[in-house]
Amino acid sequence: QVQLVESGGGLVQTGGSLTLSCKAETNIYSLNAMEWYRQVPGRQREFVASIPKSGAPNYADSVLGRFTMYWQSRSTVILQMNSLKAEDTAVYYCKADSRTGDYWGQGTQVTVSS
Repeated sequence: QVQLVESGGGLVQTGGSLTLSCKAETNIYSLNAMEWYRQVPGRQREFVASIPKSGAPNYADSVLGRFTMYWQSRSTVILQMNSLKAEDTAVYYCKADSRTGDYWGQGTQVTVSS
């Protein structure tokens, strides 16, 4: 099992920046990739970005050019969010794709005020 701890959400104005962090606290050697999703109440959870253990990240069209995902260490990924828009407001979830299955973090709220 992979346990994930997220941090970095908060309130920011339109055009501002936030940095989300997701740390895998157990079984990091089983990780294949890490992903970020987001969800607004009443809507399906949507893909934001992903990064394999080795290789380039992949982004949703809606965040391409504004968000950057990278490995800060062997166990921690960062989602750097710039030029934030009101429509980026959501709960952001980290997901670990591992050899033992998929695991989700608890979510962190991002609110962008106009």
